[in-house]
Amino acid sequence: MTKSELKDFLDEKVVLYNNPKFIESDPIQIPHQFTLKEDIEIAAFLTATIAWGNRKIIINNAQRMMDLMGHSPYDFVMNHEEHHLDTLETFVHRTFNGADFKTFIIALQQLYQNHGGLEYFFTQHQESDSMQNAIAAFKKQFFAVPHLPRTTKHVSDPTQGSAAKRINMYLRWMVRKDNNGVDFGLWPKIPTSALSCPLDVHSGNVARKLGLLTRKQNDGKALAELDASLRELDRNDPVKYDFALFGLGVFEGF
Repeated sequence: MTKSELKDFLDEKVVLYNNPKFIESDPIQIPHQFTLKEDIEIAAFLTATIAWGNRKIIINNAQRMMDLMGHSPYDFVMNHEEHHLDTLETFVHRTFNGADFKTFIIALQQLYQNHGGLEYFFTQHQESDSMQNAIAAFKKQFFAVPHLPRTTKHVSDPTQGSAAKRINMYLRWMVRKDNNGVDFGLWPKIPTSALSCPLDVHSGNVARKLGLLTRKQNDGKALAELDASLRELDRNDPVKYDFALFGLGVFEGF
């Protein structure tokens, strides 16, 4: 395919998958249960954090997270008492366990109390063409609270070579606003042009088959290469193609 044909092909797939039907089988359905901005961004952050593995299990476990917080994540983060955290001890999703969950709640509380919250922090640390250094700064601040060393692996640092798939997906959820009902568009001061595609096995394999990516590893260097390719197709909203790459891989077996 020529570049023009490839763009037309992917644009059609974006239209096919970037609509409310996508929500039914995707973890993004969890934050869509809420209306309060802070509930949405906290529910989305926690859901994105455990978004690896079987999608049904991700959704079920993210729902359990919400249930353990009384279905009021922002209120729980801001007003919990010590004994409330004890109820989180039984949670587990793969390598993310109750101790990690407790640390995340405490870290989120300090972020809202002392640093203006999730939106403010990422907005203050953004760069004109990338959110990757902002993610690194976020990880450093997030783990300023007492924590087990093992817990830090649940927030990736793209400056250390990670593709940071889950947190790039989270930023897509929060920043993109195209009125199609999937992404929330809650953080208007961050441009969609600065976002990076959530790179995983599915999107990476499809991108390679389409000639958008040559690097074999799904790491930070591959993400930079994919970002450059997608920006050539749409400089203002390159991560809309996440819908196309993911849909082709997961739903069409491309």
